[in-house]
Amino acid sequence: MSSAEPMTDRVTRADLLTPGEVADVLALARAAGDADGADPFDEHTLLRLRDPHAPAVHLTARAPDGALTGYAHLDTTDPAGGVGVELAVHPAHRRRGTGRALAREALAAATGPVRAWAHGDHPSAAALGVDLGLTRARVLWQLRRPLADPPPEPRLPDGVVLRAFVPGRDDADWLALNARAFASHPEQGRWTADDLRVRLAEPWFDPAGFLLAVAADTGRLLGFHWTKVHSRPGAAGIGEVYVLGVDPAAHGGGLGKALTSAGLAYLRRRGLDRVMLYVDESNTGAVALYERAGFARWSAHVNYHLG
Repeated sequence: MSSAEPMTDRVTRADLLTPGEVADVLALARAAGDADGADPFDEHTLLRLRDPHAPAVHLTARAPDGALTGYAHLDTTDPAGGVGVELAVHPAHRRRGTGRALAREALAAATGPVRAWAHGDHPSAAALGVDLGLTRARVLWQLRRPLADPPPEPRLPDGVVLRAFVPGRDDADWLALNARAFASHPEQGRWTADDLRVRLAEPWFDPAGFLLAVAADTGRLLGFHWTKVHSRPGAAGIGEVYVLGVDPAAHGGGLGKALTSAGLAYLRRRGLDRVMLYVDESNTGAVALYERAGFARWSAHVNYHLG
């Protein structure tokens, strides 16, 4: 736009960030999230940022005084599926062309198809996507509901009991169930033992909030509700339906509804007054399940494709 200031930032590329650079990126992400009402980077990107061994391409934009004004992350671990791109510009340094410059550098650095997330579905991101020839391909809804009133009492199918996940004992069985439950999901169904390991090591992980539905007679895993608690100093905590899945062989018996209620009850016992979750717009069955459980749409996250 004609009112934008000319860009003076310098964009550089690196395969590895120093701890100080990672801290700068995380601070930028917090500032952008506070300003926009949606975090600019998903959990996968944040985990990779903190892992010095995770292969990635990092693009940083800095002002002449050295301040970090923008950052783009390129996930290059799935060449067949495409290069994953996420970027953010510091709120104090917007309308200067930094986001466009980072996006163009990201597209130039990508060696195959591109998958770019726009968290919050802001009009500026949509306009940039159109300008760069990106196609709106997928929408992920964030739904929320209050926890002021207790959720319905879980009614488990006959012969099914709930217990907590046991790290080290349940890992392999859970990964197999997760793969079955999310066989058609582009990210969740491909989790590996390493994906699980890094999350079990996160400070927020609590096995008491990782609920497993098992057959009482055989112990076979039939479903799960993995909850998460987000907390930040000075801000009210919020719970999350982190992952909820049911074995396809156990569909139709009300297990998904029971697991939803059990997880919400756990989060309420933790003293939280609200909960969120993410669900694909195209997953109409899951959207209907959650809306019946009192969830309503809060924000949208859009995945753009190129190539």
